[in-house]
Amino acid sequence: MQEEIKKAIEVLRAGGVILYPTDTIWGLGCDATDEKAVKRIFEIKRRADTKAMLVLIDNPSKLQSYVDEVPELAWDLIELSEKPLTIIYPQARNLASNLIAEDKSIGIRVTKETFSRNLCSQFRKPIVSTSANISGSAAPSNFSQISDEIKSSVDYIVNFRQEEQSKPVPSSIIKLGKGNLFQLIRE
Repeated sequence: MQEEIKKAIEVLRAGGVILYPTDTIWGLGCDATDEKAVKRIFEIKRRADTKAMLVLIDNPSKLQSYVDEVPELAWDLIELSEKPLTIIYPQARNLASNLIAEDKSIGIRVTKETFSRNLCSQFRKPIVSTSANISGSAAPSNFSQISDEIKSSVDYIVNFRQEEQSKPVPSSIIKLGKGNLFQLIRE
């Protein structure tokens, strides 16, 4: 695993796009602070750049680097969540501008899965995580379902957990606002 993390980080630092296992499904990833790399993911997915993508981080303490204010409720949700949880925060900052939604929000998930957590930790920056599919087509449940078109479009395919056939659990999505207002987007 460590060798794969090292290779993936080299590609991320060079502005490349990786195909990697996450705490939910296989994802396309890049440095979430690099506008050109984020643009490439939109191109690979043939996705409108007005559609949001989320980022992974390895530790909740890093949230304050990427959003103006972390609502109190977020800390409890992260701590108590038993399955992957993506929280959409208002007022994103220090990320690629083309990654931030028109309303200035950003979806961030603190990953607890070993590979993606170690990747984020050692890269020391947030990493984009979006399903490894062309926009509008079904998200692949496992590596074997990822299209050759996607595989040939990335700079590096992580050679870890490719044989797994289990059906991943999608993350819950909650949008938080000021004053602990929240909206459940996906349970």
